[in-house]
Amino acid sequence: MLARPPLLSIITVVYNGAYYLNGTARSVLAQTYPHIEYIIVDGGSTDHTLLAIQLIELGNEKLLNAKIFRWVSEPDKGLYDAMNKGLRMATGDFVWFLNAGDELPDATTVEKMMLKCGPETDVIFGETTLVTFTRYPLGTRSQLTVQKLPLQLTWESLRLGMVVCHQAFVARRAIAPNFMEGNLAADIDWVIEVLKKSRQTINSGLVMANYLTGGVSKQRHRQSLRDRYVVLKKQFGFWPNILAHGRIVLRSLFANNSY
Repeated sequence: MLARPPLLSIITVVYNGAYYLNGTARSVLAQTYPHIEYIIVDGGSTDHTLLAIQLIELGNEKLLNAKIFRWVSEPDKGLYDAMNKGLRMATGDFVWFLNAGDELPDATTVEKMMLKCGPETDVIFGETTLVTFTRYPLGTRSQLTVQKLPLQLTWESLRLGMVVCHQAFVARRAIAPNFMEGNLAADIDWVIEVLKKSRQTINSGLVMANYLTGGVSKQRHRQSLRDRYVVLKKQFGFWPNILAHGRIVLRSLFANNSY
């Protein structure tokens, strides 16, 4: 008897993001892979986000290949509190965080990605294309930043910071912890914790997401640098982290990187 195909929970967190949400949701609901649970976590937006969610729900009900669709709209304590809420709502074998404004590149992205997935696979990762607010592609993250995506990804790959966007990182839900809250580098900590537990980590060889530039960590850059230091010290220890940050500082002096 064949095992059932894995259920994938794609989680979108949003706050006052009505303008961007529809494109994100449309890219998910258009996927040819049918085993998708789509979850939207809204932080009690004061714009038209709630109406956008209701219209997305109505549109999903009219699709012949309608996905499982769930949502909540209520105040939260910030981005990572909302992401933890999404984790608690998820019922899939795998979880994938795709923020409002980010999109899947084409309708076959998930189907092609899941072909790489075996019974021992705990993580699937890939490349990300950075796009502007007008959806203009700037290039892949590896092309535009000093943090190149490795062919083989381990938790030690993150010694100098994030080398993979969480928008292109899919984790088995059973090994996915809660995100630490109050730290803008919580996604680095989360990816490391997942990779430490992963039995098999697969490079999809795909561009898995179009990532909208200009997120919270860029808007609060100085705090994000402090928070990254805290996370990397926790994961790698004091002196290894000091040496790593020396390399990070030297790298930043010679890199022309605004992303």
